[in-house]
Amino acid sequence: MGGRVSPWRLFWIWTVIGAQSFGGGSATLYLIRRVAVERHAWLTDDDFTRYWGICQIAPGINILGLVILIGWRVAGAPGALLSLSGLLLPSAAITVALTSIYASIREAPVVRAAIAGVVPATVGLGLLLAFTMVRPLLNSARREGRASTLVAVVLLLVSTIVAALARTPVLAILWGAGALSALAQWQLVPRQRWPR
Repeated sequence: MGGRVSPWRLFWIWTVIGAQSFGGGSATLYLIRRVAVERHAWLTDDDFTRYWGICQIAPGINILGLVILIGWRVAGAPGALLSLSGLLLPSAAITVALTSIYASIREAPVVRAAIAGVVPATVGLGLLLAFTMVRPLLNSARREGRASTLVAVVLLLVSTIVAALARTPVLAILWGAGALSALAQWQLVPRQRWPR
């Protein structure tokens, strides 16, 4: 894990992320991963993927949950509070300002064209984020053996297909995938690896 961070330095790091949080959840999640995993080494790839998974099964805004978990890991309760505040203050102020400006210029052709260009960039960031999050998942499964790799790939594909084609609630997909993974682990992993 990365070195100790002062509370105000932590607040400043999250304020910078909050000020750059354009493009929706995928873009913000990509920024958070880059800072927490690559730049400051607060988390490993596996930790980040695990934390994000935990946030997916909890109610509320997932990114805020992730920020709280990372802040808590780095500096305890004050870190959680400072991280969340740092992320929210600039992004909320920018959102209010941009919304008021957008309301007055939204019909301008150049504004509509600019927004149309932002959408593909956001999708591209989402695809990059998906790749960076699936890689540690598959590497971890590969270390556990062929059976775990097969289970991970099948769950990844089936979850994607069910989410795309059915009107299944997201929570049902997440809890279902978790239950199936636990059942597969229990059936496929040699018994000596399980605690007695």
